[in-house]
This record gives sequence, C-alpha cells and structure tokens, in this order.
Amino acid sequence: MKTNVSHYLQKYSIYIVLVAMFICCSLLSPYFLNTNNLINVSRQLSVGMLIAYGEMLLIISGFLDLSVGSVLALSGVLSVSAYQSTGSMAVALLVALTVGVACNLVNAFFVGNCNVPAFIATLGMQQAARGIALYYTNGQNILQLGDFVNIGRGMVGPIPVPVILVIVVTAVVWYMLNNTRYGRSIYAIGGNRNAAEASGINSRRSIYKSYIINGLLVGLAGMIFMARNNSGLPNGAVGYEMTGLTAAIVGGTSFTGGIGTVGGTVAGAFIIGFLENVMNLMGVNAYIQQIVQGSIIVLAVTFDVLNSQKKTKKVIIAKEQPAGSGNKPKSPSAK
Repeated sequence: MKTNVSHYLQKYSIYIVLVAMFICCSLLSPYFLNTNNLINVSRQLSVGMLIAYGEMLLIISGFLDLSVGSVLALSGVLSVSAYQSTGSMAVALLVALTVGVACNLVNAFFVGNCNVPAFIATLGMQQAARGIALYYTNGQNILQLGDFVNIGRGMVGPIPVPVILVIVVTAVVWYMLNNTRYGRSIYAIGGNRNAAEASGINSRRSIYKSYIINGLLVGLAGMIFMARNNSGLPNGAVGYEMTGLTAAIVGGTSFTGGIGTVGGTVAGAFIIGFLENVMNLMGVNAYIQQIVQGSIIVLAVTFDVLNSQKKTKKVIIAKEQPAGSGNKPKSPSAK
C-alpha cells in the first residue's frame, strides 16, 4: 500500500506542486485572482509554452536549443516586415514559420550530420540569428503593426487568441508524442541512441523532425511575441530559451533524455508563469527574479540528475544480484 501511495505521489507530484503554487500565489497577492490578471498571465504563458514544447521534444531526444530567443526575434521581425509590405496575415505567418524552420534546419545539419554538440551548434545560431535581426532592422524597432497585433492581443469571446492557438498546438504535440512513430522514436533515441539505431530507428531523421517542429513553434511564438508588444523588436526575447528549458525540466522532462510528457510541461510552464506573475505583483526586484529563476533551473536539473542516478543504481544492483538469491526459508533438515 505504501509503495502505491509513493508511486502516485511521484507520478503526480508536479500537479500537486502546481495546485500548491496557485493557492500560495492567491494568498500572497490579492490581485492574483483578478480576471484581467489571469487573462494577462495566460497571454504571457502562450509564448513560453510554445517554446517549452519545442525544448521538450529536443530534450527527450537527447538534445536542446539555445538559439530560441534569437530565432524568435528574427522570425518575428521578418514576419512583421512581411505584414507591413503585403497586409496579409497568411504571408506573415508563412514567413515566420519558414524562418524558424530554416534556422533549425541549420541546427539539425550540424547536430545530425556533423555530430557537433547541440550546445555548440545552437549557441552559434543564437549569435547569428540575433545579428541578422539587428542588421535587417539596423537595430531599430519596427512600429505601426496595425491589425497584426490581433494574433497576440485579440479575443474570441472571453478567450485570448494566443490561448486558443496554444490549446490547438498542445493537442497536436500530445498526439505526436503518444500516437505516432516519431513520438516513440525520440523516446527511444533519448533513452539509448545506439540501441534505438540497432532496432532500426533512423535517428538522424528524428533529429531533423524534432528541430523542424521546434522551428515551427518558435516561428509562431515570434509572431505572438511581436504582436503582444505591438512592435518588431530585434533585441526582444533575450534569454527566452531559458524560459522554455525551465518549464520543460520543472515539468519532469529529464535532461538526460528519454523522459517527458506534455502534461508535465504544461504544469511546469504554469508554475513558472505563476511565480513570475506573483513576484511582479509583489514588486520583487527584477534582478532578484532572475536569481530565483536561475536557482529553479539548477535545482530542477540537480533533482533530475540525482533521480536518474538513483534509478540507475537500482538497475545495476538488480542485475548484479544472482537469480534466486533472495532469502529462502531453511529446509526442515537444515541444522
């Protein structure tokens, strides 16, 4: 009985923490449960959750993306520019998605074909994409977005447009992870790439798919980010890759690969979003907020690593223990 309780507590701990965080935030600030505040939080979370889904898929595969913030800025400003030139939201969306995918194809090439560590490949893209965004805009913000802002600020009844988009994306990502060959392949690759390849999984193809999906999500997030700010910001979204990584890891995605769920990532994103919001409502210094967020990342990764080591140790002990070596009752004739 105790084992079952422990199992359920471990399995659903992230949701217990989310509920506890919600209750604590509502007690810490009388403005937290205000309808306008909750709508604002949901809008803010929309960008972070899109990024978190991309990071989750990559981390499950055993990789990551440090270029998210810069690619988001580049896809966003080019999307804004395309809208101003054509007046077409469809063209703006196509540009944003294309730029996001193009940048991530470069990442996938270096990671999948050249075996460059994902940390190095995406760090290089982080610098390059930011440089292109600043060069294209000459370091100036793009103003007068017109109806472009509707994708970030619009409402469908009482529900913000970004929230609707995130709900659709959430359903698609959940289906991919749980009901497609691609979803099964990235869990296998993240768990043991050599074993996955030996079983017939094309790891390079899965790596490309993960980065392409990440690019689509970052491109869409770029549009929403610029629309919410009502301007094209080439210097915007600095450090947003940490937002995505934190939400995914806090949500239970293992930094060692092979483990992660959409539900956990959603809970992780809400925990981080609620924490940031209540600190803003309480007037906590922005620098202190950065310290808190950095501490959360370190603690989450530390917990993940220790938990992985504990599981590995149990597996090793189980393998080393001789078959049938358990305590057996002595024979009646034994003296």
